Formats: sequence, structure tokens, C-alpha cells
Amino acid sequence: MLLRPATPEDADAVARVHVRSWQAAYRSLLPDAYLDGLRPEERAQAYDFTGSDPAKPYTIVAESEGAVYGFVSTMPSREPDLQGYGELCALYVDPEHWGRGIGAALVAAGRDRLFELAFRDAYLWILNGNVRAERFYRLDGWRLDGPRKTEMMWGITVEEVRYRRSLRQTIADSQ
Repeated sequence: MLLRPATPEDADAVARVHVRSWQAAYRSLLPDAYLDGLRPEERAQAYDFTGSDPAKPYTIVAESEGAVYGFVSTMPSREPDLQGYGELCALYVDPEHWGRGIGAALVAAGRDRLFELAFRDAYLWILNGNVRAERFYRLDGWRLDGPRKTEMMWGITVEEVRYRRSLRQTIADSQ
């Protein structure tokens, strides 16, 4: 498995992973009609993988034999109460490849990326009730922070909970 920065040519493949992940992971959390109506070709138009704006998400893909199986996106904090933090703003793996270590490799790459950018702490938001994601992130050292928010995402209202994690041990633990 190769982990590398996403390029503009990856937009369609990343969108397929993104949509398929939503359709599998959020099936009991969001309306079926909504999930069934998601289209990768529409989602792909929203990505900017040029890496030209440091305030925008930076995406790393997991690729094998030319196929993208997952991605992680990071960026500087957008939260007023967490200035100086990094944000892990997306982590998705194609459902056919869940449980193979791709997510663990991607979350580690995302943490390392934030650490290299001088962030020492990070946060992320999880869809409320997403037990699989909660378990995954807890195993990676993330802890429920307390705040919740409701927002519009892809045209639907979702409730999310926030998790935080120190990045200080990221580099040291990997050596």
C-alpha cells in the first residue's frame, strides 16, 4: 500500500471511496433515500487537491496497483476555541477494504502530517452514533472532548461529537 499526496487526477477515485463509505457507515444514521442519492461525480467537483492553499484540507490517499482504497484529509483548526490545533477533517476507506489496516495507516499519516506542520494537538468530528468510528479513534488515542454541533453537510443536517488527541508522541512512538 502506497500512501501519497492526492493529485487533481485522484478526485473521481476519492469521491467513489467517500460516497461508498458514507453509504455503508452511515446507513442506520442517515436516511436511506439520501445515502442512495449520493453521486461520486457530484462530490468530485468539490475537491481541490492542488495543495496551493495551506488553510484548505491536505489529502493523502492509500493506493495499491493504481486503485485508491482510502484517504485522510487534514488542515489547520477551524474552531475558535482550538486555535493552534490541527484538524483531521476526513478519513474514509472503501468498505470492501475495511479491517485491513488501511485506516490505521491513514490516520497515522494524517497525525504525522499535522505534527510536521508544528501542530502538537488535533481534533476531529464524528457523526453522533457512529460506533465503529468511535471505537477506531479511541484505539488510536483520541478522546471525547465534550462539544457537539449540528451542521449541514452534503445537504443534510447531521449531529457530530468532537474528539481530541495529543500529537506529541506521534513521531517518537513511530521510531
